[in-house]
Amino acid sequence: MPVILAVVGSINNDIVVRCAALPRPGETVSGRDLHEIGGGKGANQAVAAARLGAATVIIGRTGDDAAGLRMRAALATEGVEVLADLVSVGCASGVAIIAVEDGGENCILLVPGANALLTPADVARHAARIRAARVLLLQLEVPLETVLAAAAVARAAGVRVLLDPAPAPARLDPALLTVDLISPNRSEAEAILGRRLPDNAAAIAAARDLVARGAGAAVITLGAAGAAWCADGASGHLPAIPVQAIDATAAGDAFKAALALRWAEGASVPEAARFALAAGALAASRAGAQPSLPRRAEVEALLATAFPTVRSQP
Repeated sequence: MPVILAVVGSINNDIVVRCAALPRPGETVSGRDLHEIGGGKGANQAVAAARLGAATVIIGRTGDDAAGLRMRAALATEGVEVLADLVSVGCASGVAIIAVEDGGENCILLVPGANALLTPADVARHAARIRAARVLLLQLEVPLETVLAAAAVARAAGVRVLLDPAPAPARLDPALLTVDLISPNRSEAEAILGRRLPDNAAAIAAARDLVARGAGAAVITLGAAGAAWCADGASGHLPAIPVQAIDATAAGDAFKAALALRWAEGASVPEAARFALAAGALAASRAGAQPSLPRRAEVEALLATAFPTVRSQP
């Protein structure tokens, strides 16, 4: 039986422009090409989980525009369960305008569209999908009250919650620090904790601090520096898997989905993070958001090369 993951989050139409360097404020740069593809943290993580072998449902809204219809069809093609009633009539779907430089770094302008209309009532109507899951995966591209409502449904049913606190708010609601596993990137952890994390030691200390503030466990992604973690009274650092970065747009989403999947399968947090590092590395080595997301066999192969003594099969 595949692992069941529920995702409550955003579904976006990504408009991606590649350029030699990201523009600075007030600067105009020339882009080389433009692609329109499915995205949004919720949709990306749902597709990533499905490609890795999880039975996955997404609770997320689109508009009734052409982009929304196309994205819903694409999610269904990937094997993600898409809920028919979550279409906002007369509303545009969410859009992300993404500039990607040659080194793989990106900047994103996000217009939430229908994502802003996902409500606690939507969550309540589909609470059975959350209660049936092993892990609920959350992000912050939909309204906060909806995220909190989903977390409450999961908590009442004994379903574990993994929070990707992105985009980082100016102040994280304290209730979100009580999830079972929180996984920010370095800049998000810095925003949550109000201090810089200049090195691996500081990142490990930050992971411990997130647990001290209420999280059951914490994994902080550090880009090319790997990941820091704290769980079950222990903490540590895992090195990154070296790859030629092409586009980091969905690397974090691949990481979070892979982390959720292995954690749901019973792996320890550091074991799940090793698997997630391989998934994120593969995504960063490819162009596009959802097109870059790897399948399980690819992750297993890279994991066996990077961490030859670690077994990741459930």
